[in-house]
Amino acid sequence: MAFLIGGGLCLLAQLVVDLTPFKFTPAHVMVLFVALGAVFSAAGLYEPLVRLGGAGATVPLPGFGHALVQGSLGAADRTGLVGLITGGLAATSLGLTVAILFGLVMAALFTPRG
Repeated sequence: MAFLIGGGLCLLAQLVVDLTPFKFTPAHVMVLFVALGAVFSAAGLYEPLVRLGGAGATVPLPGFGHALVQGSLGAADRTGLVGLITGGLAATSLGLTVAILFGLVMAALFTPRG
């Protein structure tokens, strides 16, 4: 199921780029999917997809929006308004750190073209 859910989300992203009349860049689609993941998570619609698809729903970009919202809501329950502000960052800090470190390593190992 992870393959089907993750592949379906990627397919939707590609269809948005290819078939919409707007000139969406990959950056636009990334922001759109993170925002949609956050909205669906806040509405309680993304968690069933996570239970069904596991990593197929949590690894793609909507999963990042879901993690931000769930972290914020969980921390808000524990610590109030401060948790609402800091919880999303705490929930996603490992993923952000790994992305930054791998980006740094790739930049050091390879010469960019352009």
